[in-house]
Amino acid sequence: MFPLLPRSAALTTLVCHILVRARAGFPHSSASTVTAFVRPFLTPILATSGTGQHWLHRAVPRAAVASTVTMTNGEGTSSDTSVKKCGLVWYKCTDLRTLDHEPLSLAHAENSHVAHLFCFDPRWFGDAGGPSAPGTLKTGPLRARFLLEAVEDLKTRLGGNMIVKLGKPETEVPRLAKALKVDFVYAHREVTSEEVAVVKGVKEGLSKATEGKSQFRELWGNYLYHIDDVPFQNLKQDMPSIFTQFRKAVESKARVRKYLPKPPSLKPAPPRSTVEENTNALLSPLTLEALGFTREEDLGPVLSYASDTRVDPSSVLMFKGGETAGLARLQEYFWDKDLLQKYKETRNGMLGPDYSSKFSPWLATGSISPRVIFAEIRKYERERVENDSTYWLFFELIWRDFFRFSAISFGNAFFKLGGPQGNPRKYPWKRDGALYHAWKEGLTGYPLVDANMRELKTTGFMSNRGRQLVASFLTRDMGLEWRLGAYWFEEVLLDYDPCSNYGNWCYAAGVGSDPREDRYFSLPKQGATYDPEARYIKHWCPELRHIPADILLNPARFDGPVRAKFAVGEEVYPRQIVPLKFGGGGGGGIKGSGGKSGSKRGGGGGGKGRAPFKGPRRPTNRLQSDYL
Repeated sequence: MFPLLPRSAALTTLVCHILVRARAGFPHSSASTVTAFVRPFLTPILATSGTGQHWLHRAVPRAAVASTVTMTNGEGTSSDTSVKKCGLVWYKCTDLRTLDHEPLSLAHAENSHVAHLFCFDPRWFGDAGGPSAPGTLKTGPLRARFLLEAVEDLKTRLGGNMIVKLGKPETEVPRLAKALKVDFVYAHREVTSEEVAVVKGVKEGLSKATEGKSQFRELWGNYLYHIDDVPFQNLKQDMPSIFTQFRKAVESKARVRKYLPKPPSLKPAPPRSTVEENTNALLSPLTLEALGFTREEDLGPVLSYASDTRVDPSSVLMFKGGETAGLARLQEYFWDKDLLQKYKETRNGMLGPDYSSKFSPWLATGSISPRVIFAEIRKYERERVENDSTYWLFFELIWRDFFRFSAISFGNAFFKLGGPQGNPRKYPWKRDGALYHAWKEGLTGYPLVDANMRELKTTGFMSNRGRQLVASFLTRDMGLEWRLGAYWFEEVLLDYDPCSNYGNWCYAAGVGSDPREDRYFSLPKQGATYDPEARYIKHWCPELRHIPADILLNPARFDGPVRAKFAVGEEVYPRQIVPLKFGGGGGGGIKGSGGKSGSKRGGGGGGKGRAPFKGPRRPTNRLQSDYL
């Protein structure tokens, strides 16, 4: 294994060519011998490219999947495409881009023909996938639509050379690899249990279907820092459990690599006839109905998004999936509107399209890479200004990486009730279908909570500040099990990903590795600070527009006499469903709520026809915020 990690496709081609020739000349020599021989040739090349000699000296662990060149007696992978070879890039819902995509770059450098495959896994969608919690789905229609848009955009950017199937990857990847006589399958590495299990199934199926003729190449990506560059030899043992420790370590001892450009030229697809003969289960057209969203209740969020008067460009960002839209948002936020220089001052806003970057949905689908954002930050600092705000966006990208590396360190602890602390009985968690339904629907009787939950359900997005508020309310004031909140976010957030979602919910619930375990967000204080005129509340709770802000922001004042004065009966807006732990407020909106696990009321998952509240089917289903 030659630990060379050059930064461009052209350089990769040149270095690989030199190594192949060198290896052919020394067929029985060790890799270190060959490296010593070619170092005089490679050193000036790497130096002028900005990589320096670092890569010639650094040993890349064999267990870590990296950009490596594997050769045995002149055979194996190389960028010499004079020999006809076929590569298959397996795209997932987390890497839907062409920029900074190492599997894509290597596939087109090493093969004469390349196919691209994306599978809409039926386990993600509709009832076919099964509920990840009563009344919730693994993927709701808003995120499904965003994902459809991302896949359509990627197919266009690949010149139409992309096969889109509805099926399990464990079946579809091996089947296509066999049919196309694929030499190599390229994909990004996974770190969370469900995704790792799928990759394992693909590898096993590939080996069986092709009798070991197709090799599986798994590469690191979708992170800010490469796994070989972080200063932790063993992530399970050495990974800091505290963010500040992690941040200081990577900022002082690691560097962010340059992102990979899109391949200068895309290799052709395998012969058209061969592809067409083997595209059963092809998904066309790409519609929500094709994914199983056929019931009116399933399509409701999408239909209401299109018709809801609260969804307008002055109030929310109109998200569209795909790399093209993600790069356009980057251009708009940094350069056209010049908003980055004020990011730290505005990022805790709630209403409007531009109080934060809102890159997180595109980061979650991999339509834009964190390294592309980082490079643009550095360019902005050189050409416009470098200040606390430019650093703070970089800071949030480090947070994102922290949760991903923590997922490797903690494993399934992220998804268990006790969290990384491993103490499921730390708090008296309860399950109550009626309380859960009211929280999800924005009917708790607390305007600030309800406004945030209504925005989430309507648009698939909620501010960082809002996420912390509603998580605190669910876990501290309602006393509900934190994973219920994580399940709902999993269904509705456009920017859902398992690491950020469950990592943040563990923090909010006090079962993460944060030393500040008993964090509590006071609704009166938060409202007075971040929505002092109640503009956000009145936008998402229009039935309260005629009530003065000072009343809406103080739950203790929003009582019976005040409600009667402003004609706000329970048929207009619900009573406060529980008393606040701190900060005033009434309670008693639903009698009997607050029983222990499995409320006897039998209700409530939310939505017609949902199953009674029975608890999660498994502990590993995955508060999401990339804080961007």
